[in-house]
Amino acid sequence: MEVWHNDPSNWIWGLFYYNKKDKRIFPPKRFAFFGWTINFANPLSVLVFLSILLIILVLAGFTVYLQS
Repeated sequence: MEVWHNDPSNWIWGLFYYNKKDKRIFPPKRFAFFGWTINFANPLSVLVFLSILLIILVLAGFTVYLQS
């Protein structure tokens, strides 16, 4: 996995991790001390990412609705 992670061809524009062989949903970022990223080649990780984003947007909208 370390070889995949260090391979520049698995990073789109140096920011987005895209590796079909890697089944991890949240691999470490290119510089691990920055946290984790999404493996955009894994459909499950994209689904989890979109679900989290949707929850955040719904909660933000609900909060704005309650304040008005």
